[in-house]
Amino acid sequence: MPLRKAIYWSIFWVVLSLTFNLVVYYTHGPQKALEFLTGYIIEKSLSVDNLFVFLIVFTIFGVELKDQRRVLNYGIVGVIILRGILIILGATLVEEFHWILYIFGAMLVYAGYRVIYGEDATIEPEKNVAVNLFRKIVPVKNEYKGHNFFIKESGKVLATPLFVCLLVIETTDVVFAIDSIPAIFAITTDTFIVLTSNLMAVLGLRSMYFVLAEVHASFLYVKYGVGVVLAYVGVKMLIMDFYKIDTVVSLSIILSILTISVILSYLKNRNPSK
Repeated sequence: MPLRKAIYWSIFWVVLSLTFNLVVYYTHGPQKALEFLTGYIIEKSLSVDNLFVFLIVFTIFGVELKDQRRVLNYGIVGVIILRGILIILGATLVEEFHWILYIFGAMLVYAGYRVIYGEDATIEPEKNVAVNLFRKIVPVKNEYKGHNFFIKESGKVLATPLFVCLLVIETTDVVFAIDSIPAIFAITTDTFIVLTSNLMAVLGLRSMYFVLAEVHASFLYVKYGVGVVLAYVGVKMLIMDFYKIDTVVSLSIILSILTISVILSYLKNRNPSK
């Protein structure tokens, strides 16, 4: 997708999400609308790190740009389904076992630490459990056949590397979802708000990917901003039974962290020697 078109589509999905936020405001009240907006911003910012991993996966598999769009189309549908399942499971656990929020909080603090101080993500398809299980069931051809996920040769169905790439993206997103989905439970445990804010954040991933593919080198410090957001939300979750931070305050803190990381990235690009 050309950069200009990707930017327009990214703006469209953001505007659509904000419009839906207005619907939530008029149907569920200002507090739920505020929770939706905060959750949406959290999930959107965490999606950035996810998209960088998509970029790494496509690079490892040598997937051409024209085929990346097809993989993303199917990949995002899979992301929506898998995250929906995880969210419903998480909401059920939180409702039945309140103490699990402390586990979620600790996971988020650790995830934030890992993002800030850990090494950049490395993807090793040969060590992916889902890929290895799939190879035992369906033979995989070692060369691409256009944009096909499966082909038929000598009466046998073979998977192409493009489908294996899709499988790696889906399973990798599950790992990221384990970090990102608990974050919104620090804002609200309303299943409707959790589901819709995640859905709206995911819907614009395809167009945002093509924007980041072009300008990712310009956002050097956004990764650290995302890590700080994760750690903050984790701490908020850990202390929520002792001190409840107002949603407006949380929204302001999260926006400030992300804004500062973008500004620092911009200043670094203007003065690369510093």
